[in-house]
Amino acid sequence: MKKVIPNSLITCPNCGHQNLEVMPTDACQWFYECEACHEVLKPKPGDCCVYCSYGSVKCPPIQDGSSCCG
Repeated sequence: MKKVIPNSLITCPNCGHQNLEVMPTDACQWFYECEACHEVLKPKPGDCCVYCSYGSVKCPPIQDGSSCCG
């Protein structure tokens, strides 16, 4: 088992605002509201969560090689 990085720097594609977040380890996060512009982010097609789409680090289940959103 690989060491999982729990934090991801999420970047809003609308305004560029960045925020360091602690990712959930037991669930996917499908929505994220930017605290600067209030845009609600959703995963890009083919991604399981907002961290896989807009984060600096993929979500814990993907990092671990497990199935995500299972």
